[in-house]
This record gives sequence, structure tokens and C-alpha cells, in this order.
Amino acid sequence: MNEELERGETPEAEGDGAPGQETLKPKRSTFIELYEWLECSVHGIILVLLIFTFVARTSMVSGSSMVPTLHEGDMLITSRLFYTPKQGDIVVATMPFRNNEPIVKRVIALGGQEVNIDFTEGTVYVDGVELEEHYVNSKTNRSYDIEFPIVVPEGELFLLGDNRNASQDSRSSEIGTVDERYIFGKVVYRVFPFEQMGKVE
Repeated sequence: MNEELERGETPEAEGDGAPGQETLKPKRSTFIELYEWLECSVHGIILVLLIFTFVARTSMVSGSSMVPTLHEGDMLITSRLFYTPKQGDIVVATMPFRNNEPIVKRVIALGGQEVNIDFTEGTVYVDGVELEEHYVNSKTNRSYDIEFPIVVPEGELFLLGDNRNASQDSRSSEIGTVDERYIFGKVVYRVFPFEQMGKVE
């Protein structure tokens, strides 16, 4: 025994992983586990809030102005992160004069573009070019009090519903062209009803 110690070898300590022996690990404090769980939960909640504040929000369709593309009760996800409106996008906007009531419409023209509507033929023109509108429920025969042609002011959008003869939109002075600052975001996805879940075009 003395010779082994002199050569620099030490005997294994009892209970230190020797074969046939069990080692005990210290138990984690219940308080520490609870703290870590709460910390993860708080971080998760903050992440969700950031996503829904700056990236995406949910909206529910009310009314039939976007039939056949959208229907009443559809639940939508709108994205606003780095969003710049484009012609053809479906957007959710707020109406400040209606207590921030949200509306969902399609972008027909941007600031600086000219919009003209032939209500007899039911056709819409932007900068003199007739739009090919495969998404509409019917031709645009209904007029309101806006006179055409009009040039959309810079920083504003001309919006129409897809259900043209059952939609109050930029044809009416009650809504008119909509300031881009009041755009919630672009509709990107339908999450309900489940059988129609998917990307919205």
C-alpha cells in the first residue's frame, strides 16, 4: 500500500463512481425550477406581444364586401413588418372617424395614380389601363358620390371591396382614399374556418 502511494497513485474514494457503487446528485431546488419556468413563460409572453405588435395581428371579417375572396367570420393574419402597400394587396385599414373601426379591402391604386371607373361597363382603369379583375364577385356597376376620374393623393390608397356592388369603399366620400398611416397591414393568411385555411391572394 505504501509503495503505491509513493508512485503518485491514490486509491479511489468510496462512492466516487467505483464499479458497483451508486453516486447521489444533489436535488435541484423546487424554488429554482419554479423561477426558471416563470422566466421562460415571461420571455414567451413578451415574444408573442412583440410579434403581434410589430409583425402580425389577427382580424375577423365582418360583412360581405370581400366576397368571394373573404367571407364573414373568416379569421385572418395580417403582417405589417416592413410592409409597403402594392396594387392588388388585400389590407386591413382603420377609419379614425369611425372610432378606429377596421375595414378590409383591396388596394386598387397608389398615391399619384389615376383611377377611372366606367360604371356602365363595370370596368376599372388605373392610369388608363383596364384592370383584369378575376377576383371580383361582379362588375363595378355601383357608384357613390365620388366623381371620376380622380388622382390618388400621395401617401394614400384607393381601396375597393371584391364584392363591388355590396361594398362601401373609396368610391364613397365617407371613406375616400385612405392614408397609408392607417393601414394595419397586408392580409397574408386565413386561419379560420379550418377547411379554408391558407394563404390569401
